Amino acid sequence: MTLPKTMRCIEIAAPGGPEVLRLGERALPAPGAGEVLVKVAAAGVNRADTSQRKGNYPVPPGAPDILGMEVSGTVAALGAGVTQWKVGEEVCALVAGGGYAEYCAAPAANCMRIPGGVSLVDGAALPETFMTVWSNVWDRAQLGPGESVLIQGGSSGIGVTAIQMAKALGHTVYATAGSADKCAACEKLGADRAINYKTEDFVAVVKELTGGKGVNVALDMVAGSYVQRELECLALDGRLVLIATLGGASGPVNFSDLMRRRLTVTGSSLRPRPVAFKAAIADNLTARIWPLIESGRIKVVVHRSFPLAQAAEAHRLMESSQHIGKILLTP
Repeated sequence: MTLPKTMRCIEIAAPGGPEVLRLGERALPAPGAGEVLVKVAAAGVNRADTSQRKGNYPVPPGAPDILGMEVSGTVAALGAGVTQWKVGEEVCALVAGGGYAEYCAAPAANCMRIPGGVSLVDGAALPETFMTVWSNVWDRAQLGPGESVLIQGGSSGIGVTAIQMAKALGHTVYATAGSADKCAACEKLGADRAINYKTEDFVAVVKELTGGKGVNVALDMVAGSYVQRELECLALDGRLVLIATLGGASGPVNFSDLMRRRLTVTGSSLRPRPVAFKAAIADNLTARIWPLIESGRIKVVVHRSFPLAQAAEAHRLMESSQHIGKILLTP
C-alpha cells in the first residue's frame, strides 16, 4: 500500500468554542513499536473531545494534540513487533488521541475486529463507549447475576451502549433521559423503564420500581448534586460508579448513610490507563459482547455522521445534547 506523506486533520486554533476547530495538514504519523497505522474510515466524537477543545482536558503524555479517541478503518502499516494484524485488515481501535484525521497510529493491542454486520464506518462507534461501560459497570462495579442497574444519560453514546449491554446480559435496567422521545428510545433499546428527569424524580421512581430496595449499581456521568440522590437510589451494598462530572466535580454526600448501608462510590478515567489494561477490556468485549452484536441483540446506534471538515458542527450537536447515540466524523 502506497502511503501519502501528509494527511488532513482537525486542529484547534486556540481553546474555545466549536468554531476554533479547523481543517489542517500534518505529516503522516509513523506507527511505533507495537502500533499499527490506521487509514481512518470514521472517528467517534466524545464529550472528552469537547472538553479538550475548551482547554479543560490535558492530553496524556505522549499523545498527539489532535482530537479523537476512537477510530475505525483499514490497517495501512505495521510497527515493529506487530504480528496480530495484517495490512488491509479492518479494525476499530481505542487511541489516546489523533482520531480526527485521515490516518491515526493505534496500539495494536487496543485494536479490535469489527463485529459481523457492522459497517466499517459504524465500527468507530464501538471502542470508547463499549470499553468504558465494560470497565466501569462490570470490572469496577462488579454488576452480578440478577442485579439491577440505573443508567444516567440513557440516550447518550455511553447510555445506549450500557442499556443494551446490561439488558443483553440479563439485568434489569432503568435509565434517565431528558425528553419523552429520548425515554421512548431508551425503552426501545431495552430499558425496563426510562425516567424523564425533567418531569419525574428519578429517586422516587427507582424506589417505587424496586419495592423500596433500590438498584445494585448506578452509572453516572453527571456527579455534582446527583451523587447524593444516586446514593439514595442504591440498595444495600450498592455501587455508584462515576465516569464524568458534567454537573460539577463536588457535591454534598451523607457519609453516615453511606456507611450504614455499606455503599461504594468509585470511578475511573479510561484514557490515561496503560495499553495492557485497555487490551484486557478489548479481549473481554470481543469474547463476550461482539457475539451479542453479531446476533442482533445489541445494535450500534449512530445518530449522525459528519464529514471531517464539519467537526465544528459535530461538536455543536454533541454539546446541544439533542442526539441519541453516537456522533461520527468521516474523513
